[in-house]
This record gives sequence, C-alpha cells and structure tokens, in this order.
Amino acid sequence: MAPNKVRYFIERAGTIVIAAATLLFPLASARAADPIKIGLSLSLTGATAPAGRQVQAGLDIWRDHVNAAGGLLGRPVELIYYDDQANPANAPGIYAKLMGIDKVDLLIGPYSTNIIAAALPAIIQNKRMTIGIFGLGANKQYKYARYFSMNSQGASPRNYSRGLFELALEQQPKPRRAALVGADVEFSRNALDGARENAKELGFEVVYERTYPLANTEYTAIARAMQAADAEVVYAATLPVDTVGLLRASNEVQFRPKLYGGAFLGLLVTGIKQQLGPLINGLVNNEFYIPAPSLQFAGTSAFLDEYQKRAAGLGIDPLGFTYPPYAYAAGQILAKAVSETKSLDDQTLADYIRNHSIDTVIGPMSFGEDGEWKKPRIIYAQFQNVSGNDMGQFKDMSRQIVVWPGELKTGKLIYPYAQAIQ
Repeated sequence: MAPNKVRYFIERAGTIVIAAATLLFPLASARAADPIKIGLSLSLTGATAPAGRQVQAGLDIWRDHVNAAGGLLGRPVELIYYDDQANPANAPGIYAKLMGIDKVDLLIGPYSTNIIAAALPAIIQNKRMTIGIFGLGANKQYKYARYFSMNSQGASPRNYSRGLFELALEQQPKPRRAALVGADVEFSRNALDGARENAKELGFEVVYERTYPLANTEYTAIARAMQAADAEVVYAATLPVDTVGLLRASNEVQFRPKLYGGAFLGLLVTGIKQQLGPLINGLVNNEFYIPAPSLQFAGTSAFLDEYQKRAAGLGIDPLGFTYPPYAYAAGQILAKAVSETKSLDDQTLADYIRNHSIDTVIGPMSFGEDGEWKKPRIIYAQFQNVSGNDMGQFKDMSRQIVVWPGELKTGKLIYPYAQAIQ
C-alpha cells in the first residue's frame, strides 16, 4: 500500500474511532448516572402499618445519607416501595413486579415474618438476594442462601422466648405453670412454638395455650381462662392490635400471674405505650433495640436524632427505638457489600455478607445458619413506674429496665408482677 494511502486509512480509522467514542461515551456516562434501584414491599397501611412506616423512614434516612456521600458506585440510590397492606397474599405479586417490570437492581425486605414468608418463593425462584426486616424463622423451611435476616433471635426461634423462662427460674419460689397465647399468624406461631419447647425443656407445665384470629375482638374469655388455669408465667406473642386487647382484658379481670411478658409487638410502638399508660407496669417485654448505655454504637445517637426530627412531620412513632434502626442497619449492610465488591450481582453480594462482619448503628452484624445472626441478642426489659400518658417518660429509658440478660442489666426485676402494678 502506498504511503499516502496508509496515512489516509489511519486518519479515516481515527475519525471513525473518535466518532464512535463521541456517540458511546455519553451513553455510558448516562448509564453510570442512572440510579441504583432498590425495591421492597412494606406495610404502609393495614394492621402493621405503624411499624412499616417506621421502617420506611429508617430506609429513607439511609438513602439520603448515602446519596449525600456520593451514592453507591458513583450512582444515586432510589428506593421503590409498594404497599402490601399487611396482607401476605400481596407480597408475591409485588416482588414479581419489582423484579420483572421495574427491573430493580437490588432487593430489601419485606418487613414482618408473615410477609417475608409469602415473598420468599418468588425471590428464590428469581435467585435474588434480600435482607428481610423482622422475620422470625422466615427462612427456616427454605434455607435459602441469599436471604439475610435483620432480627435479633439468631438461628433458632427458641432464642426469642428463652430469656423470659430463664428469668422466671431465677425467682423464689420458682413458678412452674405457664400459659402461651398469641395471634394465629406466622410470627406468633413461630414464637409460641419456641416458647413451648423452652417451657418443656426448663421444666414448666403448660397449663393453657391458645391462638386466636388476628381479627379477634374478645379477649376477656382468654384472660379468664389463663386465670382459671392458675398460670404463673404468661408468654404472649402479639401484634399491635391484639396487644391492646389482651392487656386491657387482663386488667379488667385482675389477672395477676407472677411473671407476665413475652413478645408484645404493640409495646414497641410509643403511641400504644402512651395509650395504655400505667397498665403496662410490670410487663417484661422482648425489645429489639433500646438506647441503653450498653447498646450505643457508632452512629446510633445521630441516627435516632435524625429520625426523631423527621417523625413529627411524618406522623409516625416519635421515638423510633425499634424498627427504624434495624431498617437503617439493613441499608448499611447492603451498602457495605456493594462498596467492597463493587458489584450489584446477587451471588457476589450474598457471599460478601455471609463472610464478613459489618458495623451498623445497632452493632456489628455477622450472619450464619439460614441467614440469621450468628450471635443472638435478646433483650428483656420491664416497665416500671409508668404514670399517666406522657410520651417523654419513655425517652430516657427510666421506665424500661433491662432485666435480662445479666450482662446488659440496668436494674432489678420487680417480682411478682402484682407488686409492679401497685
């Protein structure tokens, strides 16, 4: 080829390359600037909406913090929510839409055992990773390797209730007669299954056991039945609506077991604590997180301050000690995995999360069997000296005393229950 023809060919080739780059680079830049879409189902209406809306607020704060720091992989984060109306039947369709139509990059959630259990088959079928928020044993039947749980009970739902029975055995004389009650929903059934096993192993006689429809409005007969059975220890697993009904009925019939507690999810909602006021004195409730001195971690205080500033304008729980920190921590785990692996691949992210401890606002997180926490962190706190209905008394933890486990105790259990409600 003649020299002038070679030069012409090179120049033409260079022009083509430059032109192609001009066309392609803007597309690549635009693609890089597209948001990372993270999808989830939340109960924004329905029976568990008070908690679901707090989860939403916690995730919104996480998204805002991430985007203010430059996003993930140089891209902003966008959260796509759909309201499941607290109905498990809605969850499969929502996740199918998120994955198939919205084409989300990542998943979080859903929130609550019942909804997680309903959504998991669709998530598993599509081989996606997710971080469920407050699911009690939701992955036990599936054992799906790309599921991780933001719930403190660890691999066994039995861990959830064991503390109450161990606490009972520390008292003298030791109570031996137990009652187990709760709603006929996935969360309560799992909790009661564990409580039954713990009661049997630790030498308690279960003298009364009852589950009831979530729509139940008559609790007086249940309270009277526990009273007639001479139950000394009551383990209850309730959602917000039945928390109120069961406790009011117990008060009306003056049911006074020696130890009354369990997993009253309603007592994790500040408005319900205010509503019931002194009726909650003496109750020993499982807490997921409370801002006790032994439970302060990097970023905890700043996060709660930010949440409480936003809460009033959103009409949600003013304190947010339970659900929002777990939601924010779920976001932190996802962000850490994405940042460290520089990937959005579900398997890559799952491998990272499974093999690393990740610092969060609720402490360092490590995951083990079934995607549950390697080390459970169950907290039982007793309500003491609650007076009136003022919200402020619940803010500084002076009315909630950690009584189990021993290494986290902030005070003494008032026992029996009747003494605490005088």
